[in-house]
Amino acid sequence: MARIIVVTSGKGGVGKTTTSASISTGLAKRGYKTVVVDFDVGLRNLDLIMNCERRVVYDFVNVIQGDATLNQALIRDKRVNTLYILPTSQTREKEALTPEGVAKVIKELAETFDYVICDSPAGIEHGALMALYHADEAIITTNPEVSSVRDSDRILGILQSKSWRAESGLEPVKEHLLLTRYNPDRVERGEMLSVADVEEILAIPLLGVIPESQVVLNASNQGLPVILEEDSDAGQAYDDAVARLLGEEREQRFLTSQKKGFFSRIFKGG
Repeated sequence: MARIIVVTSGKGGVGKTTTSASISTGLAKRGYKTVVVDFDVGLRNLDLIMNCERRVVYDFVNVIQGDATLNQALIRDKRVNTLYILPTSQTREKEALTPEGVAKVIKELAETFDYVICDSPAGIEHGALMALYHADEAIITTNPEVSSVRDSDRILGILQSKSWRAESGLEPVKEHLLLTRYNPDRVERGEMLSVADVEEILAIPLLGVIPESQVVLNASNQGLPVILEEDSDAGQAYDDAVARLLGEEREQRFLTSQKKGFFSRIFKGG
């Protein structure tokens, strides 16, 4: 049976879709049959980051409403053959994701795939609640900023009270913290929360720290999950996160600034 993982946060613009794309790609690269599902009806972006926007014929809402089968809507990734994308609609209302329809699709996906990654919209509106309801695990994606962390704390409360696991009295949703756009230099200057600060506030296990990097934006604009940028810090950080998700022990990297060497300081003026 599949592991159903929601990538969520309380705040928009923290890198949920970037994370969903890279986590799902990383799992598929390791041989797991993986599907990533876009729950952001009306504002879909997953298809852009996965570089399959021109291949969308049917979507998640079409499947729920019976206009297409799941096989018709699923798009197979051209780079990793064990990865599939289920895009959502750009034109429907968020309420088109009905509880019964979502449950039916998730159940069908779980019978076929090893991992179902649910890319949640921001906040606590309808699409976000639908995305987290069936989750076995949650990757709480947050920036090291007070407002982002506070909103993520609210999402944790919802996972603990309004998920199917919570309502059924089952073992709670397993929570993971992913800290994105982390800049150690700004932390040292007091402009950002430190990893320790965020861990203290949210009190959930740290899955990974993704460094602030222009590579992330460039990759997204090219329709490339950043985990495939294997020489970049951000790509390596996502690869580490996937490894930890699978139970591997990996030391946390990219937590401290890269100090310039002696000769670099002399010849570049410090």
